[in-house]
Amino acid sequence: MFELTLQLAVVLFAVALIAGFIDSIAGGGGLLTIPALMWAGLPPAAALGTNKLQACGGSFFASLYFVRKGMVDLRSIRLSLVCAFIGAAIGTIFVQMIDAKLLELVLPFLILAIGCYFLFSKKISEDDRQQVFTPTVFAFTAALGVGLYDGFFGPGTGSFFALAFVSLAGFGLAKATAHAKLLNFATNIASLIFFLIGGQVVVVLGLIMLIGQSIGATLGSRLVVTKGVKIIKPLVVIMSLGMSLKLLWSQYM
Repeated sequence: MFELTLQLAVVLFAVALIAGFIDSIAGGGGLLTIPALMWAGLPPAAALGTNKLQACGGSFFASLYFVRKGMVDLRSIRLSLVCAFIGAAIGTIFVQMIDAKLLELVLPFLILAIGCYFLFSKKISEDDRQQVFTPTVFAFTAALGVGLYDGFFGPGTGSFFALAFVSLAGFGLAKATAHAKLLNFATNIASLIFFLIGGQVVVVLGLIMLIGQSIGATLGSRLVVTKGVKIIKPLVVIMSLGMSLKLLWSQYM
């Protein structure tokens, strides 16, 4: 039986703050919060649901900061936000019916590939370049697909969105990170709704961690604006490597 004590609340608040900071820059904060929630005694489904609640705080405040700084063109990604939301809703429903073992086997290598792309690609910079997909095509492919993945599984969603914006939409890295956070907020909200319907959210704990996430995300977002590619690129590489190793470890150890 899970019991929320003051000491446990303080520890999880701190974990959420650190995760929010990292997540707003490079993604992968769930690698800290989900194991911490399970360590605290939550069953896996409740850990995932509660994690979505606290993640909404981080993604919302990071998104709000980027919008206020003029780094996001809301009109151009309206359709992408809708498609990401729908994809995550579908994924959250499917994950309750389909075995995710195959995805677990492939995922570490996909995330590692993202890290390698950010590490070795000479195309990644602060400057925008020619887009490959129009906003409409991007919405119905990348936004919908990554949204579906986030609802179905989750780790590395921010990195997948950022990669899509860089490689397909032609965004500079800081701009891609800002837009990725808005789409990630949409997917978090969609998943949270269905976890709430299923009764898989410890609301009080999720709200405590949401405050920590919000503080960390605000601090991390400021670094994205001021430091840009200098801090985003190495953190994406480090988090991609960390996520890959964590997922491989959980499978084979």
